[in-house]
Amino acid sequence: MAALVLFRKFEMSMQIVEKSGEGLSRVYGVSISAQELGQKLDARIAEIAPQLNLKGFRPGKVPAAHVRRIYGRSLMGEVVEQTLSETSQKVLDDNQLRVASQPDLKPESDMEKVLAGQADLSYELAVEVMPEFEPVDPATLKLERPVHNPTEKDVDAALADLAQQARTYEPRTGKSVKAKTGDQMVIDFNGRVDGEAFEGGQADDARLVLGGGQFIPGFEEQLIGLGPDAKKTIKVTFPTDYPVANLRGKDAEFDVVVKEVQAPVEAALDDEFAKRLGMADLEALRTALKGQLENEYGQASRYRLKRALLDALDTGHSFGLPPRMVEAEFEVIWRQVLADQEEGGLSPEDEGKSEDQLKAEYHKIAERRVRLGLVLAEIGRKHEVSVSDDELAQAMRAEAMRYRGQEQQVFDQLRQSPNAQATLRAPVYEDKVVDLLFGLAQIKDKPVSREDLLKDDDLPEAYGAGKPEDEAKPAKPAKAAKAKAEPAKAAEEVKPKPVKAEAKPAKAAKPEPVKAEAKPVKAAKAEPAKASPKAAAPKAAPPKAAAPKAKTVKPAKGG
Repeated sequence: MAALVLFRKFEMSMQIVEKSGEGLSRVYGVSISAQELGQKLDARIAEIAPQLNLKGFRPGKVPAAHVRRIYGRSLMGEVVEQTLSETSQKVLDDNQLRVASQPDLKPESDMEKVLAGQADLSYELAVEVMPEFEPVDPATLKLERPVHNPTEKDVDAALADLAQQARTYEPRTGKSVKAKTGDQMVIDFNGRVDGEAFEGGQADDARLVLGGGQFIPGFEEQLIGLGPDAKKTIKVTFPTDYPVANLRGKDAEFDVVVKEVQAPVEAALDDEFAKRLGMADLEALRTALKGQLENEYGQASRYRLKRALLDALDTGHSFGLPPRMVEAEFEVIWRQVLADQEEGGLSPEDEGKSEDQLKAEYHKIAERRVRLGLVLAEIGRKHEVSVSDDELAQAMRAEAMRYRGQEQQVFDQLRQSPNAQATLRAPVYEDKVVDLLFGLAQIKDKPVSREDLLKDDDLPEAYGAGKPEDEAKPAKPAKAAKAKAEPAKAAEEVKPKPVKAEAKPAKAAKPEPVKAEAKPVKAAKAEPAKASPKAAAPKAAPPKAAAPKAKTVKPAKGG
């Protein structure tokens, strides 16, 4: 497109040149004369001079020339910063641009000379604008919501799980005690790889339930049939996806000493059992479990309804996407993919694919997420959806509560960080728009079995599978982009931030979540037994496992 020169004047005789305007991208050249900047500097000096109290001068009588000599550079930095903010906003306002992401400012003049008053201030302003499209009429959306009400059988199963978690172990007695599946063993072990001990490969008094899948494959099976005081050298091979890179696929030997074999003692499902859990009686416990199941199934129904809604919105819209938004979303996704790859945690459907294939698939996911984010943002704008201060404060409190022992510290950080608040505001805004659409769309309930409600998603190709609980829990996101084909967080209207620059303007920072130390990880479910602290070598011991980010796994296959 031929460059279109648009000379405009306002208080500072700013000159604007629209350099390009292809697709959703716009690039403007902006220039402010050194004379105009000098006049603003003079005004700033005149403003502060009466307030100065410098040695050798009466209060308020410091000559302007002396103020310029001492503070001229820093004051010019203030003038430049203010000018950048005012002029960039002026460009957006005059051209009535609805920006899709933070504008990018690139200086073209020598900023050292600008600060010295020897050169004009010139810069390029690159922006991506929101695509123009008409969102689908929510009333035309026809969605199906799978529902399942808890049955007595479901409650019985939940009660049985509680009993299993509450079971105890007692030493087996007799002349010939031999361990079998389901028994708990107390063992010492020392591991070697290539004849050398390795970090995390030793433990004393480790407790292991045979058949629980706590240790690496092949370890537990070789203990079956052993009794107290037995010794055995166990040979195993670390999985190729083991989290500790230098142990993947390695053969290992463990010298094991059995100290005790314990038999499981099941908890009796009676009123006393219920009272130990804080309930009045067994019937009260069953009622509480039924309520929990109703909540779990309700969250799963909402998740699946939301997935159906997002799929309908995705297939129902086709428009150009802001390239920088897509690339930014892809970069976030790809960083997680590389991190998972480094940890040996790529999802099965990704195994064996080339980097180019993976990038193509994840780029497709990035496009979907950006498209959905823009659609939800536009629907929210048309229906005047907004996030109130109270709703944002509630989100900040909920986020802070995830950091045990640091709640107040994290909450204070959130209050002082606009970027973090924007990150928290986005999902609240998204949920409000989704709820709005639920209220306007045509929704039909479809009774399904518990298994069908909670089974893994059958998602479009390259979008992977998320789990219903991902919707309800503020836990770690499932595997990068393949966890959920969710919308990118394009909450409300993007508002350009004030530019701050002393020597040169920098790119406006993208919203990033607040990071606090020692983020606690919640266990997804109670395990029958846990290794003692002595056995908790974090990086290699067979009984300890770093759960992959996407799933709840048994606490033992790595890390």
